[in-house]
Amino acid sequence: MILFFLPAIARAEPVILIVGDSISAGFGIPVQQGWVALLEKQLEKDVPQVKIVNASISGDTTVGGRNRLPALLLQHHPDLVILELGGNDALRGMPLGQIRKNLQSMVNSAQQAGAGVILLGMQIPPNYGARYTEGFRNIYQQLGEDEDIRLVPFMLEDFVLQDGMLQDDGIHPTEKAQPMMMQAVLNQVQPWLSQSQWSE
Repeated sequence: MILFFLPAIARAEPVILIVGDSISAGFGIPVQQGWVALLEKQLEKDVPQVKIVNASISGDTTVGGRNRLPALLLQHHPDLVILELGGNDALRGMPLGQIRKNLQSMVNSAQQAGAGVILLGMQIPPNYGARYTEGFRNIYQQLGEDEDIRLVPFMLEDFVLQDGMLQDDGIHPTEKAQPMMMQAVLNQVQPWLSQSQWSE
């Protein structure tokens, strides 16, 4: 593993970097209605100078995120990194150990760069087999505990079984679901902000 350290940067605004896949890129909906844009609007009420960098790419995997993250850290010097990856890995049947290794690498890289980390967990349909499905779900819980980071266990938990909350593909949330996703993330971002230099 390559270790690197970024110099402290004096600035007035907190920078939040989001590295995710189509769930965070706003697949199938207007970008301004996605949960990331809604989060920025909500945070601006208390921290007007907040800056959110959405580096999410539809179809991305933990391998892609792991490869992209070092350059993103160097470019944006984030104070907080939100990781939302792993769903595409599981849908492709990637070994659970590799998914965990990639996620842990990203967590550690963000921490070494001086950023806080929030991990957004995902789950997959039961037709992938009980052992794999449960093992995938447990990756996020275990990593959150082992690394002592903030965790949203399952971003879609509050609505995944409700009508009208998923697009026709049965995977991507609709516009109607975005505020609920935003709130789940906000519940973890606000405590981080309250402990930071930007809290009032």
